[in-house]
Amino acid sequence: VTLELGGKSANIVFPQANLPEAVKWAAFGVYENMGQSCSAGSRILVHEEVYDEFVRLFVEAVKAIKVGDPLDQETFQGAQVSKVQFDKILGYIEEGKKSSARLVAGGSRHGEKGYFIQPTVFADVTMEHKIAQEEIFGPVAAIIKFKTEEEAIEIANGTEYGLAAAVHSENISQVHRVTRRLKAGTIWVNQYVMLSHQCPFGGYKASGWGRELGVEGLEAYLQVKTVHHYYGDDFEWPIVL
Repeated sequence: VTLELGGKSANIVFPQANLPEAVKWAAFGVYENMGQSCSAGSRILVHEEVYDEFVRLFVEAVKAIKVGDPLDQETFQGAQVSKVQFDKILGYIEEGKKSSARLVAGGSRHGEKGYFIQPTVFADVTMEHKIAQEEIFGPVAAIIKFKTEEEAIEIANGTEYGLAAAVHSENISQVHRVTRRLKAGTIWVNQYVMLSHQCPFGGYKASGWGRELGVEGLEAYLQVKTVHHYYGDDFEWPIVL
């Protein structure tokens, strides 16, 4: 049995990151496919040194996203897949508004017709907030501030999921330290969601069992058979019958 069961993936931004690039990839990681991606980087963890600047740039990027007809070449975000999902996402947005998190972009439906939702951003989110723990499967980002590398790892690993993660830093030693300790099946460095069909994809913990893609993905469809041959050499049974 192979199961892929979703995630609440962390996108970690350190002071050593190229901030404009981190903003670009973080926005793509949340809002591509209307946020309806199991590996969406919907939790964005940002170091306190660059937190305010990141939030400012991220909100600018999000407000520039065009929502509308998916057949329009300039549209980036279309409608949600169904009314059920549309209502579910709006419910999570209302949960965020009622919490101590700070709404900095979006926060409601887009237009009067269709299942369109504004790209939404909550800042000052903590791990106690529902929007930081549960998979929303929609265009909602939760930005969380951290102080130390250790705290970032603890927050990243602090949900029941472990499907994916990303680390943004130009310090390769830091990248190796952090990726080694993240409990996630796929980790991107200085980008998000660029996949290779040669590499296995799947998660830890409640994110599933087994892998898709790569050799490991094929192995899920195979059974091992062992055949033992006897070529008639002398063999003495140790028990006399």
